[in-house]
Amino acid sequence: MREPALPEHEIVARIEAALYSAGRPLSLDELVKASGTNSKEKTHRVVNDLAKKVKSTFRAIEIAQLEDGNYVLQLRPEYTPLVRKFAQHPLLPSGALKTLSYVAYEQPVTSKRLVQIRGSQVYSHIKVLEQLQFVEHENLGRLKVYRTSPKFQNYFGITDLNAVRSRLMTATATTATKANNQPQQRSTTKHIPSSAAPAGATTVGGGATDAQLPEKT
Repeated sequence: MREPALPEHEIVARIEAALYSAGRPLSLDELVKASGTNSKEKTHRVVNDLAKKVKSTFRAIEIAQLEDGNYVLQLRPEYTPLVRKFAQHPLLPSGALKTLSYVAYEQPVTSKRLVQIRGSQVYSHIKVLEQLQFVEHENLGRLKVYRTSPKFQNYFGITDLNAVRSRLMTATATTATKANNQPQQRSTTKHIPSSAAPAGATTVGGGATDAQLPEKT
Protein backbone atom coordinates (compact mmCIF):
# COMPACT_ATOMS: atom_id res chain seq x y z
CA MET A 1 0.00 0.00 0.00
CA ARG A 2 1.39 3.36 -1.02
CA GLU A 3 2.14 5.74 1.85
CA PRO A 4 0.33 9.09 1.76
CA ALA A 5 2.35 12.06 0.50
CA LEU A 6 3.89 14.26 3.17
CA PRO A 7 2.41 17.73 3.60
CA GLU A 8 4.47 20.60 2.24
CA HIS A 9 5.35 22.02 5.68
CA GLU A 10 6.77 18.66 6.77
CA ILE A 11 8.97 18.43 3.67
CA VAL A 12 10.26 21.94 4.32
CA ALA A 13 10.93 21.11 7.97
CA ARG A 14 12.88 17.98 7.09
CA ILE A 15 15.09 19.78 4.58
CA GLU A 16 15.64 22.59 7.06
CA ALA A 17 16.58 20.09 9.78
CA ALA A 18 19.01 18.26 7.47
CA LEU A 19 20.81 21.44 6.42
CA TYR A 20 21.02 22.70 10.00
CA SER A 21 22.32 19.47 11.53
CA ALA A 22 24.70 18.35 8.77
CA GLY A 23 27.38 20.98 9.36
CA ARG A 24 28.51 20.45 5.76
CA PRO A 25 27.18 20.89 2.22
CA LEU A 26 24.50 18.39 1.18
CA SER A 27 23.84 17.14 -2.32
CA LEU A 28 20.40 17.25 -3.90
CA ASP A 29 20.20 13.46 -3.60
CA GLU A 30 20.87 13.70 0.14
CA LEU A 31 18.18 16.36 0.49
CA VAL A 32 15.73 14.18 -1.44
CA LYS A 33 16.29 11.40 1.10
CA ALA A 34 15.88 13.83 3.98
CA SER A 35 12.70 15.31 2.54
CA GLY A 36 10.81 12.02 2.53
CA THR A 37 9.94 12.42 -1.15
CA ASN A 38 11.29 10.74 -4.26
CA SER A 39 11.19 13.87 -6.37
CA LYS A 40 14.32 15.84 -7.21
CA GLU A 41 12.22 18.56 -8.83
CA LYS A 42 10.08 19.03 -5.73
CA THR A 43 13.08 18.98 -3.41
CA HIS A 44 14.93 21.47 -5.61
CA ARG A 45 11.94 23.81 -5.56
CA VAL A 46 11.48 23.51 -1.81
CA VAL A 47 15.15 24.17 -0.97
CA ASN A 48 15.25 27.20 -3.29
CA ASP A 49 12.07 28.58 -1.73
CA LEU A 50 13.58 27.97 1.71
CA ALA A 51 16.76 29.82 0.66
CA LYS A 52 14.66 32.84 -0.34
CA LYS A 53 12.82 32.80 2.99
CA VAL A 54 16.09 32.59 4.93
CA LYS A 55 17.48 35.50 2.91
CA SER A 56 14.44 37.67 3.61
CA THR A 57 14.29 36.75 7.32
CA PHE A 58 17.94 36.61 8.42
CA ARG A 59 20.84 38.94 7.77
CA ALA A 60 23.83 36.81 8.80
CA ILE A 61 22.68 33.31 7.78
CA GLU A 62 22.10 31.98 4.28
CA ILE A 63 21.39 28.81 2.33
CA ALA A 64 23.90 28.87 -0.50
CA GLN A 65 24.21 26.66 -3.56
CA LEU A 66 27.86 25.87 -4.25
CA GLU A 67 29.47 25.50 -7.66
CA ASP A 68 29.21 21.70 -7.45
CA GLY A 69 25.44 21.97 -6.96
CA ASN A 70 25.45 21.13 -3.25
CA TYR A 71 23.57 23.24 -0.70
CA VAL A 72 24.83 24.50 2.64
CA LEU A 73 23.32 26.43 5.53
CA GLN A 74 26.07 28.78 6.60
CA LEU A 75 27.10 32.03 8.14
CA ARG A 76 27.68 34.74 5.56
CA PRO A 77 31.45 35.08 5.01
CA GLU A 78 31.57 38.72 6.10
CA TYR A 79 30.44 37.74 9.63
CA THR A 80 32.98 34.94 10.16
CA PRO A 81 35.65 37.14 11.85
CA LEU A 82 33.03 38.58 14.20
CA VAL A 83 31.81 35.25 15.59
CA ARG A 84 34.95 33.11 15.33
CA LYS A 85 35.72 33.47 19.05
CA PHE A 86 32.25 32.18 19.95
CA ALA A 87 32.34 29.02 17.80
CA GLN A 88 32.70 25.85 19.85
CA HIS A 89 32.27 23.05 17.31
CA PRO A 90 34.48 23.39 14.21
CA LEU A 91 33.79 21.09 11.29
CA LEU A 92 37.34 19.73 11.41
CA PRO A 93 39.71 19.02 14.31
CA SER A 94 42.71 21.33 14.56
CA GLY A 95 45.15 18.71 13.26
CA ALA A 96 43.23 18.22 10.01
CA LEU A 97 42.84 21.98 9.64
CA LYS A 98 46.59 22.48 9.90
CA THR A 99 47.20 19.73 7.34
CA LEU A 100 44.75 21.46 5.02
CA SER A 101 46.71 24.71 5.38
CA TYR A 102 49.94 22.98 4.33
CA VAL A 103 48.27 21.40 1.30
CA ALA A 104 46.96 24.83 0.29
CA TYR A 105 50.40 26.40 0.77
CA GLU A 106 52.70 23.83 -0.81
CA GLN A 107 50.45 22.26 -3.45
CA PRO A 108 51.07 20.19 -5.41
CA VAL A 109 52.49 18.30 -2.45
CA THR A 110 53.32 14.61 -2.17
CA SER A 111 52.18 12.32 0.61
CA LYS A 112 55.86 11.83 1.54
CA ARG A 113 56.31 15.57 2.04
CA LEU A 114 53.15 15.82 4.13
CA VAL A 115 54.36 13.01 6.38
CA GLN A 116 57.70 14.81 6.80
CA ILE A 117 55.91 18.00 7.84
CA ARG A 118 52.96 16.67 9.83
CA GLY A 119 53.91 13.13 10.87
CA SER A 120 52.14 9.82 10.28
CA GLN A 121 48.83 11.19 11.62
CA VAL A 122 48.52 13.07 8.32
CA TYR A 123 46.96 9.97 6.74
CA SER A 124 43.89 10.23 8.96
CA HIS A 125 43.72 13.98 8.27
CA ILE A 126 43.82 13.44 4.50
CA LYS A 127 41.11 10.80 4.72
CA VAL A 128 38.77 13.30 6.38
CA LEU A 129 39.71 16.10 3.98
CA GLU A 130 39.04 13.90 0.95
CA GLN A 131 35.72 12.76 2.39
CA LEU A 132 34.73 16.42 2.65
CA GLN A 133 36.13 16.99 -0.86
CA PHE A 134 38.45 19.79 0.28
CA VAL A 135 41.50 18.03 -1.22
CA GLU A 136 42.01 15.69 -4.16
CA HIS A 137 44.92 13.61 -5.36
CA GLU A 138 46.53 11.98 -8.36
CA ASN A 139 48.91 9.03 -8.31
CA LEU A 140 52.55 9.64 -9.20
CA GLY A 141 54.15 6.23 -9.15
CA ARG A 142 53.82 4.96 -5.59
CA LEU A 143 53.21 8.45 -4.24
CA LYS A 144 50.03 10.47 -4.13
CA VAL A 145 50.14 14.16 -5.03
CA TYR A 146 47.60 16.37 -3.26
CA ARG A 147 45.94 19.64 -4.20
CA THR A 148 43.06 21.63 -2.82
CA SER A 149 39.81 21.16 -4.72
CA PRO A 150 37.44 23.63 -6.38
CA LYS A 151 35.11 23.01 -3.45
CA PHE A 152 37.82 24.25 -1.05
CA GLN A 153 38.15 27.50 -3.02
CA ASN A 154 34.38 27.95 -3.14
CA TYR A 155 34.01 27.26 0.58
CA PHE A 156 36.67 29.81 1.56
CA GLY A 157 35.67 32.36 -1.05
CA ILE A 158 39.03 32.14 -2.85
CA THR A 159 38.78 33.27 -6.47
CA ASP A 160 42.49 33.33 -7.32
CA LEU A 161 44.48 30.58 -5.64
CA ASN A 162 47.75 31.59 -7.31
CA ALA A 163 47.43 35.10 -5.91
CA VAL A 164 46.87 33.70 -2.41
CA ARG A 165 49.92 31.44 -2.69
CA SER A 166 52.02 34.36 -3.99
CA ARG A 167 51.08 36.45 -0.94
CA LEU A 168 51.89 33.50 1.31
CA MET A 169 55.35 33.09 -0.21
CA THR A 170 56.07 36.82 0.05
CA ALA A 171 54.97 36.91 3.68
CA THR A 172 56.98 33.76 4.45
CA ALA A 173 60.14 35.36 3.05
CA THR A 174 59.54 38.45 5.17
CA THR A 175 58.97 36.35 8.28
CA ALA A 176 62.12 34.31 7.61
CA THR A 177 64.20 37.51 7.27
CA LYS A 178 62.95 38.77 10.62
CA ALA A 179 63.64 35.41 12.24
CA ASN A 180 67.21 35.42 10.91
CA ASN A 181 67.82 38.74 12.65
CA GLN A 182 66.69 37.41 16.01
CA PRO A 183 69.20 35.71 18.38
CA GLN A 184 67.36 32.42 18.61
CA GLN A 185 67.55 28.97 17.06
CA ARG A 186 65.70 28.77 13.78
CA SER A 187 63.21 26.05 13.06
CA THR A 188 63.48 24.07 9.83
CA THR A 189 59.72 23.65 9.69
CA LYS A 190 57.92 25.83 7.16
CA HIS A 191 55.09 27.87 8.68
CA ILE A 192 52.39 29.94 7.11
CA PRO A 193 52.58 33.43 8.61
CA SER A 194 49.32 34.66 10.07
CA SER A 195 49.53 37.91 8.12
CA ALA A 196 49.26 35.96 4.87
CA ALA A 197 46.39 33.71 5.81
CA PRO A 198 43.59 33.59 3.23
CA ALA A 199 40.08 34.73 4.03
CA GLY A 200 38.45 32.28 6.42
CA ALA A 201 41.69 31.24 8.12
CA THR A 202 42.41 31.41 11.82
CA THR A 203 45.85 31.68 13.38
CA VAL A 204 46.61 29.48 16.35
CA GLY A 205 49.69 30.38 18.38
CA GLY A 206 53.13 31.20 16.97
CA GLY A 207 53.48 31.86 13.28
CA ALA A 208 51.74 28.75 11.94
CA THR A 209 48.28 29.06 10.52
CA ASP A 210 45.53 26.48 10.87
CA ALA A 211 43.22 26.76 7.86
CA GLN A 212 39.90 27.23 9.60
CA LEU A 213 36.58 26.54 7.98
CA PRO A 214 33.87 29.17 8.50
CA GLU A 215 31.91 28.32 11.61
CA LYS A 216 28.35 27.07 11.14
CA THR A 217 25.56 28.28 13.34
